[in-house]
Amino acid sequence: MSANIVVVEDEEDLLELLEYTLQKEGFETIGFLNTKTVVQILDEEEIDLLIMDRNLPGVEGSEFVAKLRDDGLDIPVIFLSARDSDEDIQSGFLRGGDDYITKPFNMKELVLRIRSVLKRTSKKHHDGKLLFRDLLLDKSSRTLSVDSKTVEVTKLEFDLLSEFILNKNSVLDRDYLLENVWGDSENYQYRTVNVAINRLKEKIDPDKSKDYIQTVRGVGYKIC
Repeated sequence: MSANIVVVEDEEDLLELLEYTLQKEGFETIGFLNTKTVVQILDEEEIDLLIMDRNLPGVEGSEFVAKLRDDGLDIPVIFLSARDSDEDIQSGFLRGGDDYITKPFNMKELVLRIRSVLKRTSKKHHDGKLLFRDLLLDKSSRTLSVDSKTVEVTKLEFDLLSEFILNKNSVLDRDYLLENVWGDSENYQYRTVNVAINRLKEKIDPDKSKDYIQTVRGVGYKIC
């Protein structure tokens, strides 16, 4: 699971450690020592998760998140804080946190909690429409349009394209696709994936001019 994560932490050494660890786990990270330019990044970039300290220069972290919520931003938030009283934890959740981890913490647990929050919130954030280049998937009506023209696809093809768009920063191997699209990685062969992707590519790019889905030799497929 790939994701773009913003980390706000005023201890520089800890911020560097967090970024290093998360990047090793396959995440893209943007680190900040304060909140001064965080809102600009959240507005300009597609961010999947915000990891927020509370004791920050200039503004208290949970108050900053509460303001984001008031402004309508529903990005998932994990608080990572030394403030560990019951009242602190409760206020963190009440002000918009999706999870709360107290310092000191175990880095492996943090990664697991990050993956859990991303898995839990990705469906919530993508229940409506998915847009990639000129592809538009409407999950409520389960329809696909390419360059504003409706294209008929099967349920399997719709789910397959959805999975690619939701993981647009990742190369997806065949085992992953069989498990997450077909729901069964034991009773299907890799050829099943190859055939389905070729049929999908034929429908969304019949003249082969847009090259949405590319083969990464020896690994799998990626949407581009």
